[in-house]
Amino acid sequence: MSLPVILLGAGGHAKVVLDVLLLLNRKVLGVCDPQLASNGVSAWRSFPVLGADEEILNYSPSSIELANGVGSMPGSHLRRNLYKLFVKKGYRFTTLVHPTAVLGSGVSLGHGTQVMAGSIVQADCYIGDNTILNTAVRIDHDGYIGQHAHLAPGAVACGGVVVEEGAHIGPGSILIQGISVGVEAVVGAGTVVIRNVPSHHFQTGQPPRQAKSII
Repeated sequence: MSLPVILLGAGGHAKVVLDVLLLLNRKVLGVCDPQLASNGVSAWRSFPVLGADEEILNYSPSSIELANGVGSMPGSHLRRNLYKLFVKKGYRFTTLVHPTAVLGSGVSLGHGTQVMAGSIVQADCYIGDNTILNTAVRIDHDGYIGQHAHLAPGAVACGGVVVEEGAHIGPGSILIQGISVGVEAVVGAGTVVIRNVPSHHFQTGQPPRQAKSII
């Protein structure tokens, strides 16, 4: 029997996470959000606002699971910090897989991983803790995605790609086979990555090439 869930955050990503929870028939006790709480808001999307994040401490770690509704953007560590804070206190973040997502054989998902609508993860991939595979992400065989990473909507990782901890892969980007993206690296939207991206680097676009006749 699944434990009831408290959702952290009430922004755009939280809306998507809540939808997945409801599709999976998870019991949602409410949402914790500091801004809503400070503004005296009592309900969000028909669910009670329980208070700020510290309200979670009134629940035993054995009685609930948490869902991380905080999004992930380059340069922001709020999602990661919340995850680490509550894991250290003994709480567990639920792993969510949208019913329309496809997981191949041998796929391993970490704690708190979120696989969103229409995503495909092929055979023998590893997805780390607290990582987001956003809407319609494609990861081919033998991929490794480190913890706290974010593959934004429509990102594609071909076979054997490595994305290290905290990296951000922008929407619609493509990582060709065997590419490595380093720790905290950022790949811009729509970028086709044909060379390894070092840790803490930003990769976007490609050098323009002269058009060639195909006849």
